[in-house]
Amino acid sequence: MTNRRNFLATASLGVTIPFAFSQDALAQSASKATRLIVPFPAGGGTDAVARMMASRLASEYPTGLLVDNRPGAAGRLGVEYVKDIEPDGKTILFTTDFTITMYPFSYRKLNYSPLQDFMPVASCGGAGYAIVAGPGLPANVNNIQQFTAWAKANPKLASFASTSAGSGSHFIGIMLSRAIGAELLHVPYKGGAPALQDLMGGQIPVSINPIGEVVPQLNSGKVRVLATTGAQRSRFLPDAPTLVEAGFKDMVIEFWVGAFMPAKTPVDIVNKTAALFNSVLQKQELKDGFRGIGMETAQGTPASFTATIKSDMERWGPVIKAAGFTAED
Repeated sequence: MTNRRNFLATASLGVTIPFAFSQDALAQSASKATRLIVPFPAGGGTDAVARMMASRLASEYPTGLLVDNRPGAAGRLGVEYVKDIEPDGKTILFTTDFTITMYPFSYRKLNYSPLQDFMPVASCGGAGYAIVAGPGLPANVNNIQQFTAWAKANPKLASFASTSAGSGSHFIGIMLSRAIGAELLHVPYKGGAPALQDLMGGQIPVSINPIGEVVPQLNSGKVRVLATTGAQRSRFLPDAPTLVEAGFKDMVIEFWVGAFMPAKTPVDIVNKTAALFNSVLQKQELKDGFRGIGMETAQGTPASFTATIKSDMERWGPVIKAAGFTAED
């Protein structure tokens, strides 16, 4: 039966999920339906995007399209589940970038190989990150140049919060530290919300978060954006300069969410699925839904998505290895 948490999360996004009248009916329906496997709990950002996609794609799947959350091991269990599933086109992995592009370098043992065990289908959307300051950073520090000067003058105070150890925001902080020539202490949190809470409380001077997490906090008056990491200024933070504008041309960093199928899935099924995903991603209602959580929709082919993944892995591999970071199992 649809639980209250799932219903509230999807209702807030305008997604309608029919109630199941019995466990047998639900099981029978699920056995026929195509499933979007989300390797994270219901209610999170990746889950929200998956449910928006499923709502708009439902009419293209006569036997149904269900979101199936399979969390565990920081997302690895759900990814492994899809790797081992029958490649008949009925199971689609819907995940965010770090399970694919960062985990191969941060875990000593990973039970899947992103480019050998999966067929990239479609990159569905993404966004940049924001480098944000709070009361713990002097009020006269309002951009990256000023932050650089402050960090060099105050090495014992210069630190940054990330959404978790091994996350994109963690490694962006490492790249930033090297780019500005100042050693920044990494302080990992268990999610973006607690990191921003401590930022606003003055416990830490700077935090690096996906833009969608930052925008709702701006009205507090306790958060100011030093820079963003996209190729261009964010529509959500138009007054905030990019790191490229600040002179760091190699620091264009955006996360993505996307769809994958098991490696042996027939190419015609992969291409048909990609076409369906790209079709709904062009719809204004879906673009508006993504923007409501601080993201933009994306377009592309399986080939272009594969190229993006390879490029990201080439970037993150050296950064993670140089950092000497190993994720805890």
